[in-house]
Amino acid sequence: MKLPRRNFLHLAAGAVALLATSRIAWAQAYPTRPVRLIVPIAPGGASDITARLIGQWLSERLGQPFIIENRPGGGNNIGTEAVVRAPADGYTLLLCGITNATNATIYDKLNFNFIRDVAPVAGISHGPFVMVVNPSVPAKSLPEFIAYAKANPRKVNMASAGNGSAPHVAGELFKMMAGIDMVHVPYRGGGPALNDLLGGQVQVYFATSVSSIGHIRAGRLHALAVTAATRSDALPDIPTVGEFVPGYEASGWWGVGAPKNTPAEIIEKLNKEINASLADPKLIPRLIELGTEPMPMSSGDFGRLIADEPRSGAR
Repeated sequence: MKLPRRNFLHLAAGAVALLATSRIAWAQAYPTRPVRLIVPIAPGGASDITARLIGQWLSERLGQPFIIENRPGGGNNIGTEAVVRAPADGYTLLLCGITNATNATIYDKLNFNFIRDVAPVAGISHGPFVMVVNPSVPAKSLPEFIAYAKANPRKVNMASAGNGSAPHVAGELFKMMAGIDMVHVPYRGGGPALNDLLGGQVQVYFATSVSSIGHIRAGRLHALAVTAATRSDALPDIPTVGEFVPGYEASGWWGVGAPKNTPAEIIEKLNKEINASLADPKLIPRLIELGTEPMPMSSGDFGRLIADEPRSGAR
């Protein structure tokens, strides 16, 4: 049966409008079942803590569980690839950070392209690292630590959350700029690295403020310096590395990503809810208490931050 061209165009326009309406209605109903938020690093670190804070908020606001699933290994790449390979339906998300963005310059071959294959959803927070040592280390200030490390080359073990992780990059930058030689000991995440630092198996770690600030306040770890350009409001008495090593600066950030081709309506809904959480007077103090600052932004702005990171290196 042949349809007049005008009738055909009317039918086609109606089908497109119906499809768009269906997509909007689907997004408005989202989520209708539990959502996985994959953390590509071991429990106990900053990414894990941040994910649990934002996951609890989203669960309460959207009425479905946001289940935190830790997938450590491969410098964040194992968990990230699991998200890349997941259906683009909004039910598998990624807690991503600076390490995801910089891995492209560290690994010669990956099974995915983070910038191409992960859709930016929303920023969450940003903050400095804290150079922390086990209390047994005979150095109570950063100048004393530098002198101690220079007098004992390769006798100080420096933990990291894994090869190429942000704490590793921050530590290597410090070694280079301070002119010292420490042995790098990589772990499968910030939690295991902190556990061994607390136990004295390693001596120093460039920890996120999120994961370390409780141990610092309890006296279980000694903070020598923060890595940002300015002192932290959460640790105002701790100097910056740059006060003794001019030009040094490093910091981290966290956000949420999704598989590419995730419907724009779902990304917009998640972005709106996450940004609302970052304005919540109950959540803001928790982030600040952990030494970070809320980082609300559009999904487009978050994507530009990710794209710029490999070129900017340690921030």
